[in-house]
Amino acid sequence: MILLDTHIWVWWVHGDSRLQTSSLDLLKEHEDSGLGVSIISCWEVAKLVEKKRLDLPTSVEEWIEQALRYPGIVLLELTPRIVVEATQLPGSFHRDPADQLIVATARVHESPLATADRKILEYQGVDTLDLR
Repeated sequence: MILLDTHIWVWWVHGDSRLQTSSLDLLKEHEDSGLGVSIISCWEVAKLVEKKRLDLPTSVEEWIEQALRYPGIVLLELTPRIVVEATQLPGSFHRDPADQLIVATARVHESPLATADRKILEYQGVDTLDLR
C-alpha cells in the first residue's frame, strides 16, 4: 500500500494536470495493493472548502463519500499509535499538525507517502514517492 497525501488524492479525483502520466500510472499500479487515505485528509479537504481554498462540484460530504469509493482507496483511521508517533517524529519536521499526522500514518503503516510537498519530500524520516 502507498499513502496518498491530501493534495495527491484531490488531484487524482479531479483529474488535475499537476499529476503527470507517470504519477497516474503509479497510482493505477498500486490500486490492487491499496491507496491509503488518512482520515486527516478528509478533514483537510473539509477545511480547505471551509476556507474557500478548494471548490468542489458537490457538497464536501458527497465529495468525500465518492472520493473514498475510487479504485483501491483504503481509509486509514487515526489510532493512538499514530497520534503518539505524530508527536515524536525523528529529526526536524515542520509544525503542520495535519502533515505530522499523515507522515506518522505512513510510518506506522510502513507505507511510502505519495506527495508533491517539498517539505515532506525533504524530510528524511519517511519514505516518499515524489509526484512533482
